[in-house]
Amino acid sequence: MPDILIATDADWVVDELKAAVEAPDTTVRAVRRGDAVGPAVARQTPDLVVLDLQIGNMGGMATCIHLHLEADAGRLPAVPVLMLLDRRPDVFLARRSGADGFVLKPLDPIRLRTAVRAVLAGDTYEDPTGAPRDVSPSAAVG
Repeated sequence: MPDILIATDADWVVDELKAAVEAPDTTVRAVRRGDAVGPAVARQTPDLVVLDLQIGNMGGMATCIHLHLEADAGRLPAVPVLMLLDRRPDVFLARRSGADGFVLKPLDPIRLRTAVRAVLAGDTYEDPTGAPRDVSPSAAVG
């Protein structure tokens, strides 16, 4: 039974995630602050943490880095992280923070479900709508 913890201060994001992934065998829990993720993980280890990049307190990037540092120090279990991004330039932040995957908003249920399944299976997921395009000098001259 997959247990998913989402951190966002936007109710619509929780609703979108639940609509995309909720099933009889899936649990979706939510916290509204980034600094609440660590204690929630310590209380009950989720199979996946979904972080909204724009959380009002301790944003998604800081929360992801915190989870990795605490896991490396042995204070928290290691958990995979899927990050929800607001814009294409945020891809750098998701990669830099060590997220296992990312999805760009607006959230599409099919992409979101695909990303959750991939990360739960131990793979990575990079939203194709957010991947930087290959712009080589020769292509730009065209």
